[in-house]
Amino acid sequence: MQKITIDDKEYEVESLPEEAKAQIFHIQAVDFEINRMNTLIAVMQTAKSAYLQALKAQLDKSKTP
Repeated sequence: MQKITIDDKEYEVESLPEEAKAQIFHIQAVDFEINRMNTLIAVMQTAKSAYLQALKAQLDKSKTP
């Protein structure tokens, strides 16, 4: 059986009331979205870095006589 630990206390998910199971589902959904958004942030930071490097290269070219 699946167990969940909250504040150092372990619970068997199947024995919890339906309302508690629903809250666990919502917490899992939120955790999934947080992880997805953190991945998206990492992708955006990588893209920003690449754009910045391209800009620097372009600026260096324009300085050259």
